[in-house]
Amino acid sequence: MTRLVAPVLPPGSLKSRSQPVLRVGNQYVLRPWTQSDVSALAAAYADPDIQRWNLNSFDEFEAEQLIVKWNDSWRNETGASWAIANAADNYAVGQVGLRSVDLVGGEAEVWYWVAPQSRGVGAASLATDTLSEWLLEDLGLHRLELGHSVANPASCRVASRSGFAPEGTMRSALLHADGWHDMHWHARIK
Repeated sequence: MTRLVAPVLPPGSLKSRSQPVLRVGNQYVLRPWTQSDVSALAAAYADPDIQRWNLNSFDEFEAEQLIVKWNDSWRNETGASWAIANAADNYAVGQVGLRSVDLVGGEAEVWYWVAPQSRGVGAASLATDTLSEWLLEDLGLHRLELGHSVANPASCRVASRSGFAPEGTMRSALLHADGWHDMHWHARIK
């Protein structure tokens, strides 16, 4: 089969480079997760809101495995994950990353969460905006998408503040512990 449209990014565009560390103003740094983040990750996923919207909980052993999986996803070009870390002490207070990535099609799905102690100060919006800029301008993706439950207005605010325009609602699109949720979809385009 002959492809009639050139890939937006050729395979190897992620794994041929190191996952970058990105500054988010003076307050935060986006960096790859490390094994020193296991306790912070497990503590964040003990939060009922993170469990509700991310559909998981886990202990420190599982957190350790998740960090390995997230770091492998960069090398496998299937996704990526950055810790949102305080610039002052490097402590992970959140996550922003790519649930999926399609280099050939030039698109990825962005997702994020922030631990309770760092909510309400713009960490998720700033991190999502910074990562999106890098993905679109430096890496060269064309389209970023993100989805969230319509019952999660805080996530909707993060999407809007990060430059993701609303595109519509997918009805009964994701099963949560309390039943099927409609999902708002947003996109940011280069």
